[in-house]
Amino acid sequence: MTEQPPPSIDPPAALRWQQSAATHTAWLHEEVARRMQERLQWIRLQPQSWAHWEAVRGGLAAHRELAQRYPKASCFVVEPVAQRQRAAITALAPRWWQGARWLQAPTCFETPAPGAVQMLWANMLLHMCTEPQALLAQWHRALAVDGFVMFSCLGPDTLIELRALYQLLGWPAPMHEFTDMHDWGDMLVQAGFAEPVMDMERITLSYADPQRLLQELRELGRNLHPARHPALRSRRWRERLLQALDGQLRGADGQLTLTFEVIYGHAVKPEPRHTVRAQTVLSLEQMRASLNQRKTYRG
Repeated sequence: MTEQPPPSIDPPAALRWQQSAATHTAWLHEEVARRMQERLQWIRLQPQSWAHWEAVRGGLAAHRELAQRYPKASCFVVEPVAQRQRAAITALAPRWWQGARWLQAPTCFETPAPGAVQMLWANMLLHMCTEPQALLAQWHRALAVDGFVMFSCLGPDTLIELRALYQLLGWPAPMHEFTDMHDWGDMLVQAGFAEPVMDMERITLSYADPQRLLQELRELGRNLHPARHPALRSRRWRERLLQALDGQLRGADGQLTLTFEVIYGHAVKPEPRHTVRAQTVLSLEQMRASLNQRKTYRG
């Protein structure tokens, strides 16, 4: 598998989304983080230090729960965008007037040094990344040997109802393609991880009206497909979309429903497998002389 960006992600659109200034966590992200935390009960390693990659979008409430799970472990909060880093500091930095600075392990708002952490936590991040293999390699460097990564992301069956609706209307795809969990497992191995464990579940969300549905979708992400609508749509187009959502997605219970496929991944950083030895170069004459010496030597 070669290192290349996902074919259906437009890098400039992904960069705009990465730099947008959302400073809160979407409800679905917090819910997925809660479910991912349930998987920690099967892991025996108790990290002395851990990293939360993009905690603001990944789950501020989840971060506090993880800090309570590992109260003696120091923590790194990695936020590549300055405004979300400030939001993370405001939300998660210990407060001196509460005595928390002396009672809690330190929290650093920076990228950890290579090999500095035993757990790396990344929730609902990879499916919006233009260079996922490079990000996996960065996580691998940050982890100590025998440390582990825990991550979640959206899978290819996400929003199948919306895809079918757009296809019916003859519109471009409403979102970019999401990676299958088996491909994530292959990329983990390629990045140097071992023992990848992947699983998946489908979550169905219900909405009372199409306006609330669209509002939540905008909180979750953006359509990064290169063949998305090339320009802004009109108010008439939006009205047609709302009518189509109301007519095609409303079930017998009167609710509009959308499906989200959530992928969970776990893998370990193993000991380095191979040691590179110094290379010895012999000319053809030297090789012949060495072979002749072996033939005549009797001990």
